[in-house]
Amino acid sequence: MIDLQDKSYCPTLEEIGEYVGNDVFDGFCSEIREKYKCSEKIEYSACSMERGWNVKFKKAGKSLCTMYPRESYFTVLLVVGRKEKEPFEKRMQEWTERMQEIYNQTQEGNGQKWLMVDLKDKDALYRDVFRFIEIRRAG
Repeated sequence: MIDLQDKSYCPTLEEIGEYVGNDVFDGFCSEIREKYKCSEKIEYSACSMERGWNVKFKKAGKSLCTMYPRESYFTVLLVVGRKEKEPFEKRMQEWTERMQEIYNQTQEGNGQKWLMVDLKDKDALYRDVFRFIEIRRAG
């Protein structure tokens, strides 16, 4: 098993997937690569809140999302910036109750909200994450 805190060893996406141990992780990565024709970048974060290896997806220099591996699930960071705020809020009633809670409970700083969404299943919340990425991509 890999140590996500070990900065000296950059794990592969497959190793991160094995660490997560949930097929939803592999499916999410495949879906985002296929849908947006982008590839992942595995990076080490020294941020005190989320120290360790994470997986970033970018398209045309724009961050789509960052994934933080956990045991049996993963957390997706979605950044709601100034461009995404209005479209996100206009569709507020379309989001799942959980996504609305995450949005409403997240503090805004510098005109952004950093939504941390835990995914364990390919459910309505999973679909919300992709719907948000569509907004981010269009912005």
